[in-house]
Amino acid sequence: MSAGGERRPIIVKRKRVQKAGHHGGSWKIAYADFMTALMALFLVLWILSTVSENELESIAEYFRTPLAVALTGGDKNTASSSVIPGGGADPTASKGEVRRVDVRQQTRPSDEQRMLRALRDRLSSVIRNDPQLRQLQSQLRMDFSPEGLRVQIVDSDQRPMFELGSDRLEPYMVKILRKIAPVLNEMPNLISISGHTDALPYAGGEKGYSNWELSADRANASRRELIAGGLSPDKLLRVAGMGSRVTLPGTDPADAVNRRISIVVLDNRASRAIEQRDEKALPNPLDAQEQPDTGVAIPTPSIGVPGSDAAPAVPASPEGEATPGDQAPADAAAPTSPAPADASPAAGAAQSG
Repeated sequence: MSAGGERRPIIVKRKRVQKAGHHGGSWKIAYADFMTALMALFLVLWILSTVSENELESIAEYFRTPLAVALTGGDKNTASSSVIPGGGADPTASKGEVRRVDVRQQTRPSDEQRMLRALRDRLSSVIRNDPQLRQLQSQLRMDFSPEGLRVQIVDSDQRPMFELGSDRLEPYMVKILRKIAPVLNEMPNLISISGHTDALPYAGGEKGYSNWELSADRANASRRELIAGGLSPDKLLRVAGMGSRVTLPGTDPADAVNRRISIVVLDNRASRAIEQRDEKALPNPLDAQEQPDTGVAIPTPSIGVPGSDAAPAVPASPEGEATPGDQAPADAAAPTSPAPADASPAAGAAQSG
C-alpha cells in the first residue's frame, strides 16, 4: 500500500503460446524423390555388375562421345583441328574457322570399331573353347593398333612356333593358324601379315641369309597355312618381313617374344593408305640440263672378232655415200685390239670361240 492508503493494480503478464502452422508435408515429397533416385542408382549398379567387359567399354565410349560429333563421325573431344576450340552452331567446326581437313578421315568409324571388337571376341572364344589352343593362350596377344585389330603369335623358349633358324612351322602353330583362318573370313577387311625375329644375328652377318630373309620366309609360311585353313587369298594385302627392327615395348631385342608373327585386320583407312602409297618419280638428269630426251640411239663402234663372218663397216665417200670399190671381202680378217694384260685364258677362249 502507498502512504495515502491507495492500492496499486497488480499486472500479470502471460505469454501466449502459438502453435506452428501446418507445413503441408513437403518433406515427404523430397524424401520420396530421394528414395526413388537411390533405388534407380542401385538398379543401374546391379545391371552394370552383370554386363561383360566389352559391353562396358562400348557404354563408356558412347558417353565419352558427344552425340552431334558422333553422328558426323568426328573426333571425340573436338572436331576442329584448331588448338583453341571455338563455338558456333556447327559442332564439327569452330566459329570463324575454315575447315581444312575431313574429320571423318581422322578417326575410325564407330560401326567399324564395333565390328573389330566383335571379331576380337570371336577369336577369343575360339581359343578358349579349344583345349589345345587354350594351352597356347599365353602366346596369343590381341590388341588394337592404328591400322586395326592386331593378332600376334609370339615365341617362347619352352614352346617355339618355328624350328630354330627355319621357316618350318611346329604342329601347334599350324593348328592356331588354321583355326583362326575361317574367323578372319567373317569380316570383309583386308589383312596384313608381318614376320619378326630376335636380334641374334647369323654367323655370316647380313651379307647372306639373315634375319630379313628369315622373317619374310616365316611370314610367307604363315600365309600359306592361313590359306590352307580357309582364308580367302583376296583378303591378303601385304606380307612383309621386318627382321629384328621392331621389338615389343619393354623387352630385350634378344628375347624370345620378339620372334613372332603379326596378323593385322586392317581398317578401311589403313587399307586405302597402303593401296595408294606410291613413290614419286625420280628427276630426269637431262631435264635438269634442259636437254630434251629424244631417245636418239648413240652409235657404238663395231669390234671385229677373229674368225667371225661379219663384214667390217663400209667406209663412206666424201659425199656421204658408200663406194662399191671400197668394200672389203667377206672373208677378210679385221684387225683386232690387243687383249688386256689381266685377261684370263678362259676369257680369251670365250672371245675367240
